[in-house]
Amino acid sequence: MTSASPHPVHPTAHPVGPVPDPAPQPYHRLDRTTGRHRWWRPLVGTVLLAVAYVVVLLVLLAVSFGLGTALGAPELPEGGADLGPLGNTATDLVSLAIALPLVLLATLWPARRPAGTVTSVTGRLRVRWLGWCLLAGLPPVLLLTVIAFFLPGDSDASGTWVGWGSFLTALAVLVLLVPLQAAAEEYVFRGWLTQAAGAFVRSPWIAVLPQAVLFAAAHGWGTRWGFLGLLVNGLVVGLLTIRTGGLEAAIALHVLNNLLAFGASAAVVDGLASDETAADAPWPLALTAVVTDLLYAALVLWLARRRAPQRLWSPAPYDPARTA
Repeated sequence: MTSASPHPVHPTAHPVGPVPDPAPQPYHRLDRTTGRHRWWRPLVGTVLLAVAYVVVLLVLLAVSFGLGTALGAPELPEGGADLGPLGNTATDLVSLAIALPLVLLATLWPARRPAGTVTSVTGRLRVRWLGWCLLAGLPPVLLLTVIAFFLPGDSDASGTWVGWGSFLTALAVLVLLVPLQAAAEEYVFRGWLTQAAGAFVRSPWIAVLPQAVLFAAAHGWGTRWGFLGLLVNGLVVGLLTIRTGGLEAAIALHVLNNLLAFGASAAVVDGLASDETAADAPWPLALTAVVTDLLYAALVLWLARRRAPQRLWSPAPYDPARTA
């Protein structure tokens, strides 16, 4: 007679390690899918992300100041080296872009989930869906640019053409850096902060509200209309992120908006030297921006019904023919 095992395995024994939630989850609830969620992880991750960003930013500013000193550049009134309109713009864009790898690291730890889960419910950037969103964004963003050109008080409209050499040089720098800057802001606000809030609340509306307020505040206080325009933008693209299951729609609109705005500034003498942002928009421009955001959202949602990008995280296999 064979002796029984001293350590019998019960058929209902719990597996070792964290148990993922098998239920399909929307984008803002992805922190709940790994089985490693703890109430403190989103909070600690947010604090560490902010501290790391400040440290890296100080290092970047020190490097740019050292470079400017070596080149004999004058000092800006608020400190730092004056590298010229294009150099200062490039420094500003890089100072925002550095947040992107920090968000990915925060997702790995302390969130302890794959870095790709901050990008979409599929764990990756859906390049084809991003392309469709870029196409959807062209009509409303071009409409915004044309209307802004004819609005009263637009200082760039009466500027002096910089010439093809300067314009193409600036455009090459902008095409390289603006997508990184815009994506970094989306990964911070529509990505990390939305999922941090979603770790505590189920409602998409509540999950997108904190990041929208912080996004508007991060641009500084210019006019109440500019603040409201940025707040609406944050809410619209935040809800689009959840509705489409990833950051692609938000990134596409942000990249197009910034490329056209910076491109228009680069076309005129000292246009890039302006420190105005969307927060300084007068009410006609802010209202036009809100209308174009809503038009973009309508186009993306129409495309989503036709292209059917994956909206929910699910442990079950997803049909690749329907994945954008």
